Amino acid sequence: MREPMRIRQAGLPERVTIWEVGPRDGLQNEKALVPTEVKAEFIHRLVDAGLPVVEATSFVHPKWVPQLADAEDLLRSLGEAGRVHPVLVPNERGLDRALELGMQHIAIFGSATETFARKNLNRGLDEQFAMFEPTVARARENGLDVRAYVSMCFGDPWEGDVAIEQVVSVGQRLLDLGASQLSLGDTIGVGSAGHVKALVGAFGEAGVATDRLAVHFHDTYGQALANAHAALEEGITTFDASAGGLGGCPYAESATGNLATEDLVWLLQGLGIETGVDLERLVATSVWMAGQLGRPSPSRVVQALS
Repeated sequence: MREPMRIRQAGLPERVTIWEVGPRDGLQNEKALVPTEVKAEFIHRLVDAGLPVVEATSFVHPKWVPQLADAEDLLRSLGEAGRVHPVLVPNERGLDRALELGMQHIAIFGSATETFARKNLNRGLDEQFAMFEPTVARARENGLDVRAYVSMCFGDPWEGDVAIEQVVSVGQRLLDLGASQLSLGDTIGVGSAGHVKALVGAFGEAGVATDRLAVHFHDTYGQALANAHAALEEGITTFDASAGGLGGCPYAESATGNLATEDLVWLLQGLGIETGVDLERLVATSVWMAGQLGRPSPSRVVQALS
């Protein structure tokens, strides 16, 4: 299989962690329900391809995300190994479900804007922290690691531009609650390279080191890879991505697919940055999943190599 020519760029990290969100973020917006056994096979294939972190599912109420209503069945089918996969939880009830299954890693999802907090969480911008506080506290008391997603960090379809200082304030409050890492989401894909650098820099000025930050880009305007490169230049070493470019946010209609994991791996390999991912196996996995969904993958690398 063709691979990019590797040329190291001075000043970039030697290794990055890819946080694979395909089974959760990638499938949550599918119109048709994906069978549990297909999801389990998808996760197995992603792990076999070398993805170090594979986010499995969400404990959001099935009424809101029916595509992930089989969360317990899926995790039980994965056996003991399934406990290491992160799961998204919205509140204490979601945490209860995670604890019952012995999960080791959870993620909460906050908003950088008032409007999206109302639409996604039925809480105001400030009210969301009161909901998260007991969830994070109990999770940490039970030895779980907690990640925090922050949506609408680069722009909001209802409010427009989002002030950088507002994003930093929300992020700091989530870290103060006990989150170990923030994933900064460009939920509708409007971010640009300069904006990425400015936001990461602002967190640094506020005392938040890059090892506590991750980035989560969508490719709505074709900027996801450029933004990923800008984040690399700022020292970011954790990148969210979705195999085959699957996904989007069900509460933001302008949110198209996530940054494709294959496209990100091609960029990183070309820069001589280690990921531990077997690109050939990953492409084969996305081709297989595209067959299950009945449509081709939007990933340019998958298209080129398959």
